[in-house]
Amino acid sequence: MTRRLLRACTLVAVTALGALPAAAATLTMACDSIGHGSQVCADGVRAWERKTGHKVKMLSLPASSSERLVLYRQLLAAESPLLDVMTIDIVWPGILADSLVDLRAAAAPTIGQHFPAIVRNNTVNGRLIAMPWFLDTGLLYYRKDLLEKYKQPVPATWDALAATARLIQKGERKNGQALMWGYAWQGSTYEGLTCNGLEWILSHGGGTIVAPGGAVTVDNPATIAALRMARSWIGDISPPAVLGAREEESRAMFQSGQAVFLRNWPYVWSVVNEPDSPVRGKVGIAVLPRGPGGEAGTTLGGHQLAVSKFSRHPALAIDLVLFLTGKDEQKRRAILLGRNPTIGALYRDPQLLAVNPYQEILRAAAAGATPRPSTVTGRKYEQVSDEVARTVHGVLADGKDPAFSVKALAATLDTMHTGGRW
Repeated sequence: MTRRLLRACTLVAVTALGALPAAAATLTMACDSIGHGSQVCADGVRAWERKTGHKVKMLSLPASSSERLVLYRQLLAAESPLLDVMTIDIVWPGILADSLVDLRAAAAPTIGQHFPAIVRNNTVNGRLIAMPWFLDTGLLYYRKDLLEKYKQPVPATWDALAATARLIQKGERKNGQALMWGYAWQGSTYEGLTCNGLEWILSHGGGTIVAPGGAVTVDNPATIAALRMARSWIGDISPPAVLGAREEESRAMFQSGQAVFLRNWPYVWSVVNEPDSPVRGKVGIAVLPRGPGGEAGTTLGGHQLAVSKFSRHPALAIDLVLFLTGKDEQKRRAILLGRNPTIGALYRDPQLLAVNPYQEILRAAAAGATPRPSTVTGRKYEQVSDEVARTVHGVLADGKDPAFSVKALAATLDTMHTGGRW
């Protein structure tokens, strides 16, 4: 499948290059690949074309994140000049860094506007290899109407969330809502479970699985306690089906009125408030709860724009990246798509506040978000994440002992590096 995609991409790009006048430079960009985001991205690109007089060919990408990464790696390994600007996931900088242009000098006038955590995430061995485009953070969605009905505050701790979820779940089932559950989240064995797991561990004060210096830190009492807590939810406040759920399955459960609380990304806000949504106007947003001895922990997510080292027009490609990641474009995308800006000042913008009144909560979550250990583990992050997700799922779904599982995970991760060098 990947070879077919590569051949198709090559044919499309070559055709586009041959169709334009010699005076016009043409870039090829891989943009959003799903739904309305593709058109909004293309509109931004068209604005840059009008500004500069150059052209951009939009490259269609597979919907699967893993397939996109495989395609990128093939193109970059072949030193192909057919892709100039690419959208990369927040966990890919360490994987792709060697093939991407250093943007430090070009971005110097504006990089200070972006949240420091995401800039650090995109900096590999002192090289800024991608510009922040939009960010994601784990958030707690809740049914405002149900909390008001049962006279409950928004929970600030996991214990409070469990108690409130249990109370409302029981009450609604008595009222005929037989499918009501307390808490929906992402429990399938994939990157989303790594995100949830990291948030539970952070909230208990258990660290980041792998420390910024490269040491494996996951084997500690806080991590074990966090996994025991999550396992206790299954069949109590969370349905067993959550163990196979990803973002959209858990979002659909909440939006259909079958859950009191939901952990998900910022995109959910615009979806649950669409005109035909059963919960339109009934949803609130909060930071994720904290655990005992910890603080509210949220995973940093999002996408960046990067320039291939093998671009024939690197200066133009950098200019396009700076245009699309600038304040005006980030504001436009936030209004149209609900994409969280990476520029902190935009969270005080009156137009954005009109679209989403929870901007201060979103800003606080973004400012305090913790990156996954992808930059420090580099090319091995995919393996690290797979091991984390499998370990967490084993505890949740298979009844494996948390202490034994965490110790085994730490031992496995330790075999992947030497003295903190990954």
